Parts: sequence; C-alpha cells; structure tokens
Amino acid sequence: MKDRNRRQKKGPAASGAAHASDRARPAASAKAPAKPEMKGGPKHPGPARTLAKTRNVAADTARTRPQKVVEQPSEPPRPVRVHAGDKPTERVPVILETAGTDDYRLIDSGDGEKLEQYGPYRIVRPEAQALWPRSLPAHVWDRADAVFTGDTDEDGMGRWRFPGAALGETWPMRLLETDFYGRFTAFRHVGVFPEQLAHWSWMKARIEAAGRPLKVLNLFGYTGVASLVAARAGTEVTHVDASKKAIGWARENQALGRGEKLPIRWICEDAMKFILREERRGSRYDIILADPPKFGRGPNGEVWQLFEGLPLMLDICREILSPKDAALVLTAYSIRASFYSIHELVRETMRGRGGLVESGELVIREGGLDGSVAGRALSTSLFSRWTS
Repeated sequence: MKDRNRRQKKGPAASGAAHASDRARPAASAKAPAKPEMKGGPKHPGPARTLAKTRNVAADTARTRPQKVVEQPSEPPRPVRVHAGDKPTERVPVILETAGTDDYRLIDSGDGEKLEQYGPYRIVRPEAQALWPRSLPAHVWDRADAVFTGDTDEDGMGRWRFPGAALGETWPMRLLETDFYGRFTAFRHVGVFPEQLAHWSWMKARIEAAGRPLKVLNLFGYTGVASLVAARAGTEVTHVDASKKAIGWARENQALGRGEKLPIRWICEDAMKFILREERRGSRYDIILADPPKFGRGPNGEVWQLFEGLPLMLDICREILSPKDAALVLTAYSIRASFYSIHELVRETMRGRGGLVESGELVIREGGLDGSVAGRALSTSLFSRWTS
C-alpha cells in the first residue's frame, strides 16, 4: 500500500536579541532639546561633553553591532539500548489479506500496473510487483476514469490523465464506518492504503474488547484514516505527522464524518523528536502504529532514513508502551529487505517483555469487476506486529 508520497529560522535566542536592541534603540538615540546659541558663535564643547558624546556613539554602535551567538552544546544522541531476557515467541510467515469492500476493490493487475475501484472511480496506477499478465481484456482497462502517468518510482512525481470527463480533485469514501476524502495527488497516491484494513480491523476489535479506555499513538499518520477508526472505536488518539498538508487533509476527513468531537490530538512534528520527548515525560500508550517512509524530512529539515532510524525508533517505542496489554504495529513499504529483517529487529527490541511477534506481508486479493472473483494476491508491504 504505500502507494504514496511519504512523507521540512533563526534560533529563538538570536531573534530575541535582535528585537531587544530594536526596542532599546529609539530611547538611546533620542536627542536632548537644543540650547540657544550664545553670542559670539558656538563654543567648543569641552573635553567633558566630547567624552560623553564619544561614549554615546560607542554605546549606539555596540547596540547595533550584531551580537555573537554562542551555540550551546547539543545533547548526545540517545543510544539504542541492548535488552536482556528471552525474545518473544514468533509466528512467521503471516499473510494478512484484504478483500474488496463496497468502496474499494482491486479489480485486476498485471504488466506492471493495477486497476482499482475507489468509490465511484476506476483508477489505473503503476505497480512494480504485478509481474504477471492482466486477466481482464484491454477494453476494461481502457474504461478507467483516471490513469497515473509519469515516474513509476514509489515516490516519483507525475500527473493524472482523465480519459473521459475531467474529475474533481477529491471525492468521499467510507471504510470501516469511517468517512474520508480520496484525492488525486502528484505522487500517484489517493490518501488511503486499503491493505491496512487488516491492521485497522484488528486494532478496532482490540479496542472494543479492552474493557477500559486505551491510548493509541499513530506515528507517520498521514491522512488520519487509522486515527479516525481508532477514535470511533472508543479510544484517545495522538496522531503525529511531519507534513502540514497531511495534517490538514486529516482534519478535513474528521470534519467530513462529523467527528470534530472525537478525542484526537493532531500533531505536526518530526516523529522522532516527538517520541523522544514523550519518553522523557514518562508518557505511555497501549497501542502504537508506526508506518515510517523509506525517506522523509521533518518540518524543520530533520532527515529520516529508514534503515538508519528504525532501530532507535522502535527502542523508544518500547519505552513508551504500557507495561501491560500493549501492542506495536510496524509497516514498511518500498524497501529492499525481507520481512525477516524487521521481524528479527522487533524481537530483539522486545527482549524481556514476553508476548508474540508475528511478521509477514500485507496483500490485496483481486476481486474482478463485481468483487465475486477470488483472483491473484498482490503483495503491498511488509509488517511486524508485537502483542504482549
């Protein structure tokens, strides 16, 4: 599913100093009323007045001269801790399959593309893993409402072509009783990754069966569909994404479903900075969803590289998980790795906490034009899920 773009000043001390000098300058440079001249022309000001004037000029110069900013030493990076104890039990490989719904269906795939139904629209997009030939005839594909053309890389930019009538930018959709907007973006994504329905259904059932209020943290939360599903199931959600545009889209989705009163905190921030702060605060969450991109930038230029940042991110997540009845769900898209790599990383991270780690792939099953055909399974992403 991560058919999507994944998703950036002067320091406060420096800008504060500048403002302070600006406020002081008018008072310092104000002139005293001129005295009337004495007969015989102006007299020499004398050494005392000359010295005072020199001091005033020096003071004005000091106030206007740029102040040297002394950089404070940065904190050493938080290390990845080595945990003792037994590794959690494991279940591999696990294939979590998503079938069609009323508002979404994988109709067909092949020849490096996929044909999908998103609400009222039939859409064609690139799909590198569709190595086989198409099942349906060409005239079915030719009747698509929208076709993405351009860079076939996961995050490559391109444009949408509308073979028939031009379509609006957005359209309403509904999955798991949650309303949201689909949208034609410049990165071939449409705002929802339906293979995640397998995780969302599992999360929804866990929340409803808990018998107590849970807290969910959704990292790299994108357009907020998972956050809305969790909140509607009866839990408090903290949604974190570094993209202002994604946060705005998520709020639009919330308003579409009249969910303004749902207990969701929308936070536009670098995910690593946020969880480091939560660790220092001693915050705890019962379920953490982590859907990191292969590469990304935070709102202040922070750089995220999956293979470099993932071990530390998971280690911090371990520390902010509740001590009992907790769960961590990790999804990884468009990476050259086996699910075993993230499986073993999660097991090492959760040493000493017991539980179960199950890992594998998320797949979508072709359903044909009417959803009645059990066709081929298209793999979309890797995942690893720990439950206590």
